[in-house]
Amino acid sequence: MKNLFMLIFGSCVAFNCTFAQHKQNPSITKILFGETEGQNIYQYTLQNSNGMQVKVINYGATITDIITPDKNGEMGDVVLGFDALRQYLSKDNARMGAIRGRVTNRIANNRFTIDGKEYNVVTSKNGEVLGLNKRIWNIEELPGDKEVALKVTYLSKDGEEGFPGNLDLTVIYTLTNKNELKINYKVTTDKPTPVVLTSHSYFNLSGGKNDKILNTQLQFFAHQYLETTNGGIPTGNLLDVKETPFDFTNAEQIGKRIADFNKGDGYDLTYVLRNQTGKLALAAIAYEPTSGRVMKTYTTEPGVVFYTGNGFNDKIKGKGGKPFTKHGAFCLETQHYPDSPNQPKFANVILRPGETFTSETIYQFSARK
Repeated sequence: MKNLFMLIFGSCVAFNCTFAQHKQNPSITKILFGETEGQNIYQYTLQNSNGMQVKVINYGATITDIITPDKNGEMGDVVLGFDALRQYLSKDNARMGAIRGRVTNRIANNRFTIDGKEYNVVTSKNGEVLGLNKRIWNIEELPGDKEVALKVTYLSKDGEEGFPGNLDLTVIYTLTNKNELKINYKVTTDKPTPVVLTSHSYFNLSGGKNDKILNTQLQFFAHQYLETTNGGIPTGNLLDVKETPFDFTNAEQIGKRIADFNKGDGYDLTYVLRNQTGKLALAAIAYEPTSGRVMKTYTTEPGVVFYTGNGFNDKIKGKGGKPFTKHGAFCLETQHYPDSPNQPKFANVILRPGETFTSETIYQFSARK
């Protein structure tokens, strides 16, 4: 048998042939990531047959890593985050990779009215102080042959942060063999309450090779954006992107016009997507030329918040002790519009008993040679 193997192997060397490598089956694994509030925090790893990985912890239902191949097949992590739980618990954590809500982004004056009753909520300017991103979620593994998933659930109790109703939240993270990360939301309530959710990952498609995202090219399938006050509260007006630095209707480098407005601070705005049907559609395409990575974003949501890490500074250290730099990553937060509970022109975000809120966003990864 040994001589037969050597004969076959020698023939392959002589004729420059290779043995086919079998793709591995999709898998789910987990490790202990730390402990807080007397509960264990685990990091779950979804891996598909191509070797792509998505890692999630049950603190904040947080995506900590998305590891994808570049144009040469080299794997790299394309989202910012931290190595240790204590960093995710610290004030340095800008809700990295977490689920945000109950109402993400801004609520004017921290109040809204439903059916004539006013509610005052405890929020920061970004919509939460102890929001869903700081809660411990339950996680259930959903294995499969063609895709693997995590079912992440949390019960936000009536009165939490001042919001009415017991809100039953389910988020399913699915990794497919097409290198897609699907994020599906399902929410019910026992009292009328506003619901605006998003996933808050910071992307750098270079996989750590570039410390800024200014050369990344972006295209948004949107002709309008939301006008806002200096405090970031929408006025209710929709403005055209044409002949403004916000025009990404054709693919443009993020850094091309980033210094042309807001004292060069960077982008932080909500795009009004062409698709307003509630059905899944392409919202944005990002391309990073160094790595060749491409990320297509699909969503059922009407808007996407584009943010370019304007508040980052070198004092905050991420994975491997690498500092976060200003404009070192970008966010594409698919969601209903900021301050929707107070804006009659915007789509309704009040969920009522007997209704079910559902939403889907897909980040699809590939690479160009």
